[in-house]
Parts: sequence; C-alpha cells; structure tokens
Amino acid sequence: MIVRMWHGRVSAKKAAAYRQFLCERAIPDYNSVPGILEVNILERSEDDVTHFVTLTKWQDMEAIKRFAGPDAEIAKYYAEDSDFLLEFEPKVVHYQVVG
Repeated sequence: MIVRMWHGRVSAKKAAAYRQFLCERAIPDYNSVPGILEVNILERSEDDVTHFVTLTKWQDMEAIKRFAGPDAEIAKYYAEDSDFLLEFEPKVVHYQVVG
C-alpha cells in the first residue's frame, strides 16, 4: 500500500468554501479511480491561513498513475483550485506503508 500526501494553503476566509469543494468535487474524483483505498482530508488553522493535507491510500503506484498521470510525483490540480490556493506546490510525497 502507498500513501500519497498533498499540501495546500488557503486564506482562512476561504477555508469553508474550499472544504466544501474538496468534499463535493475532489473526494468523489479520488473515489472514482480503481485502486483507491481511502481518502482523508486534514485541516489545520494557523493565523489567517488554513492548511489542507490530502492523505490518500492506494493499492499500488499503478493506481496512483491512473489518478495523477504517468509522473505520479507531480501534484494534480483542479481548475477551481485557482480560486482558493495561495500557491501551487509542484510535487506530492509518497510513502510505502510498512506496518
């Protein structure tokens, strides 16, 4: 199993709207991909910024590539993200689950 982690920052004023977007658009997209095992969205407020971490679990790297494309290290963004995100981090991080 592989964990894929993505991080994004939004203005605290837009956090609720971004959370709604994630629940209505991003999570269903993740769940539509064969090989996805679990999707979790983590949220943490810090002053006037809210951090979001998408933590997904996948059967294998081939499943991730079905979602992200052939270069699985590149972050996948939606057109709507430009309405929310303060920057676009170019890469995600993958971890092999060993225990």
